[in-house]
Amino acid sequence: MSTLIKNIIRFILFIAVQVYILNQIPPLHRFVVPYLYFLYIIWLPFTLNKFSQMFIAFLFGLTLDAFTGTMGLHAAACVLIAYIKPFLLSLLIPQETTEQSYAEPSINSMGWAPYSLYAGLLTFIHHFYLVLLEWLQFGSFTYFLGKVTATTGISILLILVTEMLFTRKAKFRTNK
Repeated sequence: MSTLIKNIIRFILFIAVQVYILNQIPPLHRFVVPYLYFLYIIWLPFTLNKFSQMFIAFLFGLTLDAFTGTMGLHAAACVLIAYIKPFLLSLLIPQETTEQSYAEPSINSMGWAPYSLYAGLLTFIHHFYLVLLEWLQFGSFTYFLGKVTATTGISILLILVTEMLFTRKAKFRTNK
């Protein structure tokens, strides 16, 4: 399956899971909001340049905003992590090995520790910015920090479960 078709299917599936499953969980919505949709941006291929990633992230976030009625909230958070993603990857993995050899970030291509740090940092940044934009004020700083921490924890757990359930082959770039 081509990378374009695979990413279009992922786009639709991540939006559908977020809108029709995760956003419908009522008991968690007071304090903890389970987000998984941004994993699509984390999984974007290494070969995309920064501008393309930011444009795709903007369209992805805007699509989710259209379904949830939060005009621009998710788009802004998605563009932020798409902007930070290449910088974070360059810090975590050597440029001449993984990024040149593999098609996309995964546990198989990066290893457990770098991938966990990569996904964890992007998750925290995404949630911090999203909750900050949602409030547009701090109010109670402990409540703000608690909401960011709890939402990040749930999202990291969902990411790990998703990674274990849907293992992606470490596809080499030369085997397209």
